[in-house]
Amino acid sequence: MRFAVNLSILFTELPLLERPAAAAKHGFDAVELWWPFGGPEPAAAETAALRRAIEAAGVRLTGLNFDAGDMAAGERGLLARPDGAQRFLAGIGPAVRLAGELGCPVLNALYGNGPGTDRELAVANLRRAADAAAGVGATVVVEALNAHDNPRYPITSSEAAFALIDEVDRENVAFLADLYHLHRMGEDVLALIDRHAARFGHVQIADDPGRGRPGSGGMPYPEILARLAAAGYEGHVGLEYRHEGPGAFDWRHA
Repeated sequence: MRFAVNLSILFTELPLLERPAAAAKHGFDAVELWWPFGGPEPAAAETAALRRAIEAAGVRLTGLNFDAGDMAAGERGLLARPDGAQRFLAGIGPAVRLAGELGCPVLNALYGNGPGTDRELAVANLRRAADAAAGVGATVVVEALNAHDNPRYPITSSEAAFALIDEVDRENVAFLADLYHLHRMGEDVLALIDRHAARFGHVQIADDPGRGRPGSGGMPYPEILARLAAAGYEGHVGLEYRHEGPGAFDWRHA
């Protein structure tokens, strides 16, 4: 199984541009990111600096979020928000361009908090994003978040995400299976892998409860990873968990 360190939630004690090298130092060859800039259209110097840091570290960017608003303040996407539509559309080009420059195969479009989200707008925006991403060979993924941590987020199950993906009707739109969020909502993640792994465009992991590293909670990660492999999942698994201090990756050698 191949793993990618999410640099927006791990190594956060370091400046962003030092994190790719930190991931490489710990033996990883891939990283992923939430949108790391303050707005949808970062200055060329900002994207160039990030690109250089990733390339110099010898790692690959395997996942990138579209601009999702102010994540630190609790915003969770712009895709379906009428008040965020202009910002989302402005961010498609820069995100796709950066993905193309770095060979990033996955772009994540977070739906956006309600109330007031617009399903038709979400579908239209996903189609625009998917059509742009197709130009660089990338897949756009739709993620379900758990309602306990994200009480205003409307897409909270694999079923809801699949329904949206089907409505969009683009070959390069797939499911981001964040197993922490799904397990937190009571889904049987082993059964989900067995039945629907072919629909996974990306996988992210953390343990439940607590969103810590695998082994810190109650999820059966040895079996989960074995089931993913048996189901033929060939993408990277994003490490999107919280951890402070040493030992963040010790579970890989247990």
